[in-house]
Amino acid sequence: MVSGWLLLSTATHAHTIAGNDANFVQDIDGPAILPFIYLGAKHMVTGYDHLLFLFGVVFFLYRPVHVVQYVTLFAIGHSITLLSGVLANLQVNAFLIDAIIGLSIVYKAFENMGGFERIRRLRPNPKIAVFVFGLFHGLGLATKLQDFDLSPNGLVTNIVSFNIGVEIGQILALSAVFIALGIWRTSSGYLRHAFVTNTALMSGGFLLAGYQLTAYITTPVY
Repeated sequence: MVSGWLLLSTATHAHTIAGNDANFVQDIDGPAILPFIYLGAKHMVTGYDHLLFLFGVVFFLYRPVHVVQYVTLFAIGHSITLLSGVLANLQVNAFLIDAIIGLSIVYKAFENMGGFERIRRLRPNPKIAVFVFGLFHGLGLATKLQDFDLSPNGLVTNIVSFNIGVEIGQILALSAVFIALGIWRTSSGYLRHAFVTNTALMSGGFLLAGYQLTAYITTPVY
């Protein structure tokens, strides 16, 4: 029982700002451009939920121009809600937002598995879907920063710097993913294992969403 709660706690708090980074964010007073760029990049590179979704997005994209199109839509979406969420102090439940982020992974895996082709009456526009889910991913990032009592001195500069760092981290992470996929695509096993890979991706999304919903239900409200 104890180990189960420990696993749940680890899963629901793994993607956050903690340790020395948390202390820095809490204590900063005034503009700190480079440190916040670093924190944003680090948060994206270590953000397994964002990376799993983007892995699903680029899984069947073969041309760099298409990758840029989809990733740009995602970046615009999460930039809007990250900046407005913190600066306008939009109050949302972090557990529910992170559950939706988990379900965004499920959605993308289902699409990659040809699920919407089987449901002929329901065929969402993939670009609009990526943009909309980008909005939720941005809110997820905003809730992490809202955990802290951020100083209004230099707040706009620091949040914009954090967002720039997120974009840098996204480019670095996606470059590695795209290179790895490019190498895998040269083998005959790529298409053969695509369904299994996306099944595993979907399972991971359901697991993340389930953890967050369980935390939402069991966390007391004060």
